[in-house]
Amino acid sequence: FFLFYRHFLTHKRTKMKFILAALFAGSVAAFAPTSSKFSTSTSVKAFKDEVGAQVPLGFFDPLGLVADGNQEKFDRLRYVEVKHGRIAMLAFLGQITTRAGVHFPGDIDNHGTSFDSIGNGFAGLGEVPVEGAQQMICFIGALELLAMKDVDGTGEFPGDFRNGGDYGWSKWSDETKRSKRAIELNNGRAAMMGILGLMVHEQLGSNMPLVGQL
Repeated sequence: FFLFYRHFLTHKRTKMKFILAALFAGSVAAFAPTSSKFSTSTSVKAFKDEVGAQVPLGFFDPLGLVADGNQEKFDRLRYVEVKHGRIAMLAFLGQITTRAGVHFPGDIDNHGTSFDSIGNGFAGLGEVPVEGAQQMICFIGALELLAMKDVDGTGEFPGDFRNGGDYGWSKWSDETKRSKRAIELNNGRAAMMGILGLMVHEQLGSNMPLVGQL
């Protein structure tokens, strides 16, 4: 048993080292200079005043994804960034909330599987029953198809899903609107790094402030 347990730990550490090395390699690639100085300067001029181009980095596109100054491509990438940021914010808050012992009341299926009986983080992947997984897939699908999109084409900016509603948005000045969009964007960026960090540290078995033992 001791030899098997030792082999298991060694395999787990090797796997985590590989994951961390891959993440480090990705971060290095993100800061690598682009091959065309002219293309980079073109994209900087085109998008230097966009929401999210803030101090201290300003407009940051080290891979030159929008070096050609294509506004349609920029809007598509911004839409994806905003959407991923919103998902990551929900994921990060979900981790903190459930690990604090807060769960939905009742059961997730008709077989008595209570919400609070399902593990946190990666542990929950194998413990959610089929009926529960089907509910989540249907709910997310409904949001994707009916709500979380610019249904009627009236969005003022990428990620504007008001779909004809106002929700108090028009009462703000243009400066305040820009500030609120920038705040959401930066919080989403932080949440993407945050949830990724929690996932990595959970595999490492870390004890995190506020979150506790992962």
